[in-house]
Amino acid sequence: MRMRNLVATFGVAALALTAAACGKSEPAAGGGGGGNASDSCGQLHKFTTASGVDVAGSPAFTKAKARGNLVVGVKADQPNLGYKDASGKRCGFDIEIARMVSAGLGLDPDKIEYKEIPSANRETAIAGGEIDYYVGTYSITDKRKKQVSFAGPYFIAGQDLLVRKSDNSMDAGKTALKGKKVCSATGSTPIQRVKDEQLTEASNISEFKTYSECVSQLLDKKTDAVTTDDAILKGYAANAPDDLKVVGKPFSVEKYGIGLPLADKALRTKVNAILEAGEGDGTWKAIYDETLGKSGSDSTPPPLEKY
Repeated sequence: MRMRNLVATFGVAALALTAAACGKSEPAAGGGGGGNASDSCGQLHKFTTASGVDVAGSPAFTKAKARGNLVVGVKADQPNLGYKDASGKRCGFDIEIARMVSAGLGLDPDKIEYKEIPSANRETAIAGGEIDYYVGTYSITDKRKKQVSFAGPYFIAGQDLLVRKSDNSMDAGKTALKGKKVCSATGSTPIQRVKDEQLTEASNISEFKTYSECVSQLLDKKTDAVTTDDAILKGYAANAPDDLKVVGKPFSVEKYGIGLPLADKALRTKVNAILEAGEGDGTWKAIYDETLGKSGSDSTPPPLEKY
């Protein structure tokens, strides 16, 4: 089955994450395109690397410039957002956002060193200097702002449910979750919301490091629903239209931001300027259409929340 192959491919990334406490690093294999994990990303988006860039007062930028490249935290199991194709090339909207920022900072996006960071370890990786910034469906919240800072948002999603296509018992959305088995990623905003709002019994909640593991549980009928942002779920459903569907009743507002060191206001200001330029000149729309837009949803860039 097509979806089984997809989950099997993502399973490799999940095993790699298990082997490392905070993430696995590697030289850049590139990014871009959309589609299935088993397909080729296709051509990368062509970014022009800025010249003569300086971000005065930014420790992270100073280190990256001396190093000659950026170290970026990402996800690897999210169709059309952040994943690898069969050749190991990085693909997806988040990957292209990371590359756009790198080019704007004057550092070759093809030289990015990627680190796969589980949701639960993102703040630690940023605060500890393991990565320069993080781009991976990272919701901006007041709680997280106490540990890291954010540029953006660059996209707005909403929490939803992924279920088996034959299952109509949760068509009403979150109110239908009582008594149902629900799966999500450890340390994610969606699973915390399920707990806080007591949408189902604690004994029915299962957590894994990656969403692909939850999708495997769903296909094997070991859970009834996978919950996270609709942008992620639509990618899985698009890759298995005969087996899976998104309920389509979002029940939150998730503002995706670029995670940055807490005290590095200079870098945050510069990254916001890069996002603003990309939204204004059509670059944002182009990379969206090439990647996340392939899931079937149109979108426009949200207003930035500078602070």
